[in-house]
Amino acid sequence: MFTIGALSEWLADHPVMINSVLPLVLHALGNPELSVSSVSTLKKICRECKYDLPPYAANIVAVSQDVLMKQIHKTSQCMWLMQALGFLLSALQVEEILKNLHLLISPYIQQLEKLAEEIPNPSNKLAIVHILGLLSNLFTTLDVSHHEDDHEGSELRKLPVPQGPNPVVVVLQQVFQLIQKVLSKWLNDAQVVEAVCAIFEKSVKTLLDDFAPMVPQLCEMLGRMYSTIPQASALDLTRQLVHIFAHEPAHFPPIEALFLLVTSVTLTLFQQGPRDHPDIVDSFMQLLAQALKRKPDLFLCERLDVKAVFQCAVLALKFPEAPTVKASCGFFTELLPRCGEVEPVGKVVQEDGRVLLIAVLEAIGGQASRSLMDCFADILFALNKHCFSLLSMWIKEALQPPGFPSARLSPEQKDTFSHQILRERVNKRRVKEMVKEFTLLCRGLHGTDYTADY
Repeated sequence: MFTIGALSEWLADHPVMINSVLPLVLHALGNPELSVSSVSTLKKICRECKYDLPPYAANIVAVSQDVLMKQIHKTSQCMWLMQALGFLLSALQVEEILKNLHLLISPYIQQLEKLAEEIPNPSNKLAIVHILGLLSNLFTTLDVSHHEDDHEGSELRKLPVPQGPNPVVVVLQQVFQLIQKVLSKWLNDAQVVEAVCAIFEKSVKTLLDDFAPMVPQLCEMLGRMYSTIPQASALDLTRQLVHIFAHEPAHFPPIEALFLLVTSVTLTLFQQGPRDHPDIVDSFMQLLAQALKRKPDLFLCERLDVKAVFQCAVLALKFPEAPTVKASCGFFTELLPRCGEVEPVGKVVQEDGRVLLIAVLEAIGGQASRSLMDCFADILFALNKHCFSLLSMWIKEALQPPGFPSARLSPEQKDTFSHQILRERVNKRRVKEMVKEFTLLCRGLHGTDYTADY
């Protein structure tokens, strides 16, 4: 069976052989012992040969639906099977896609409606997460248009779909109220919320601009979700919406409202104590960085407390979790280049930039893992490139106190480091080397065998 899967590209060039191979694969789907190999093979064939499969689509959908209903396969294979069906349906006409989608997912929608009425319990939760997972995997690969790379603009564009409304959007609009009903009972369960967000996140990534009709209602739902119980998955989905739709005037108002809402809620979370929520802080920093990258105008709104955001990001630099620290560094490397063009950003950097520099020097001095030094070097490089006059003043003041950032440093070593950093405004790699060498001096490891490969 794996051999057939390995020949899927060859089958695409020799479609006359599909009629001989496909019955064997479909028959194997009903054998639990061939679960992994048969589902994997069907997925490869549907991906590589989808434009030759429309004559066989009805049979493939019927057999797949039968094995799904009989629960022959484990969860991961069920997800693969739905991805295979997504590839298959992508090659059909919109009317045929909608017809097959109705046959395929109606039983699951009915089951989800029943589960939404019941009192939450562990058994219900597993069933809900499974159904939502099936839908999200189906929508991951169900794409009726083609992506076109615009290398000069480094953006993804989609060729228009002439047949009519996008089938995924049609289905999502039909089940949106049901999903909201499920959420209302399971809002405090991170796994269910994550499964709901995954449906929309994967759909957004696949559909891109075709997802536009769903943006206003999804922004409203995300705002209610996050206001009730903040969760990282909601921030990740918000980041996707910002990435794809924030630059479009028609969608900017709901995106801006959602961005301001989740920022306000997260800042409140920081006041209460963010240490218990490193995943939320991580996702929040990634969202802020994406906003600066795609639509810096989001930071021009008077209702956004840029100073509080800056201070929270400095605090996040001191978290013990490496992903959170990396995300915070990523935020600052996007923020600092905007000093000149976004007035509130320039103002807060001028007022609080010294606090950022001290946090970076503390991390380099030994408070952060050595594996993160490149991230902190990026902040130093950005400060030097975009805030040179301020940095030249701050770094001399910051390194002046004895024992900072490490008691192992001599005044001469600190002076040498500051001069090296201030001189290098072009070569980022060189700055990273300086920071690595300086952190070894701070930790008393310079010249030891322990750092031979560092």
